[in-house]
Amino acid sequence: MLKQLFRKLESALAADATQHSDAGLSLHQAMAGLLSEVAMADHDIDEREFVTKRDRICQLLSLEPPHADTLLAEAQAHSKQATSLYEYTDKLRDLDPQARIELIEAMWSVAYADENIDPLEEAVIRKTAELLYVDHAEFIRAKLNVIESDDSES
Repeated sequence: MLKQLFRKLESALAADATQHSDAGLSLHQAMAGLLSEVAMADHDIDEREFVTKRDRICQLLSLEPPHADTLLAEAQAHSKQATSLYEYTDKLRDLDPQARIELIEAMWSVAYADENIDPLEEAVIRKTAELLYVDHAEFIRAKLNVIESDDSES
């Protein structure tokens, strides 16, 4: 019963967030926004996180770095006014499952860019994965892929 009440409350909050969100948020802005949310989650913006954000958004969206920088600047500005992750994930639910997994992996890359995954960063990624209906096994696999690829580069 408590779970049902929590789900109703969460649905009501999500609906309220939708009414207050920026209706013009594009798919690209939503993806960039999520990467910015992860980078800002621990309130410690590291240069490596910025570089990883740009590299991953270029890779995900096939963008050139100058265009990615503009997109990320817009996303960071929007992120300061964002009230919930739902504003972003609502735009991304139509992505195919593989694209959602790649986004989650990109978020892990940003979180691990400073070789430390803060619990706040992990919470943002976990909530995003839940809102995008990414299976928990894929969530964990994406995390391990990022950590293992970093270890093999060292």
